[in-house]
Amino acid sequence: MSVELRYRLVDVFSDVPLAGNALCVVLDPCPDPVMAAIAREVNLSETTFPTVLDEGRYQMRIFTPRRELPFAGHPSLGTAWVLGPRRWEQTTEGGTVVVEAEGARARMSQPDPVLTDTDPDGLLEALSLSDARAVHVAEAVGLRHVVVATDASIDRICPQPAAVAAASRRSGAGTVAAVRRLDDRTLHLRVFAPVLGVDEDPGTGSVAGPVALVARSVWGTSEDVTILQGAEVGRPCRIEVHAEPGELRVGGRVTACAEGRFTL
Repeated sequence: MSVELRYRLVDVFSDVPLAGNALCVVLDPCPDPVMAAIAREVNLSETTFPTVLDEGRYQMRIFTPRRELPFAGHPSLGTAWVLGPRRWEQTTEGGTVVVEAEGARARMSQPDPVLTDTDPDGLLEALSLSDARAVHVAEAVGLRHVVVATDASIDRICPQPAAVAAASRRSGAGTVAAVRRLDDRTLHLRVFAPVLGVDEDPGTGSVAGPVALVARSVWGTSEDVTILQGAEVGRPCRIEVHAEPGELRVGGRVTACAEGRFTL
């Protein structure tokens, strides 16, 4: 096989390069058997393979270094931004969402998650947390997340990847998220996804909407919040969320970082 595939690297949830959550967007049609191999080669949280269907619509596949995902947040924002400024309708295995790209920003709609209480057994120990105000499983667009709301500081927690992975599997979830309220408009978030091949994710758009809704329920935070994530892994992110049921929106800044070609 001889093929050249153009790609762009962008940093999502950041206004400067080499911060935020990095994303590789492969712009040319890619043979199916090569997609997972490229994602492993790039070794970022996610790599996307969009196909523009017509004006304003595209479908997309998303890969971590370990597996394919039905949906993901920062890949949706970053891919739409790379494809160009407009209102896009994006379809992935998990469903269809609207993503708007304009200037240095992108914003997407999210369906309301289904939130269910879950047993915290083993979770607090896995996360090195002393307490939790609430523990929910959030499910939407084909993804499941465990969301742990805590009043304890999460700056210096040292999760055990094997224990976090075990807790994820017990809940059928891909990620485990710990969130703390800083004030009524600001949340601190850390997200761990060892079952997806990502020990700690710098900026997780798919989790941000459910987390903001949980925060409103637990602490009475504002409809509009900023989520701070990723500083602990050297990739600070600022995620903007409008947490109104039925009108859930997640967005942030996107910055170009690099471009090139795969020669295979």
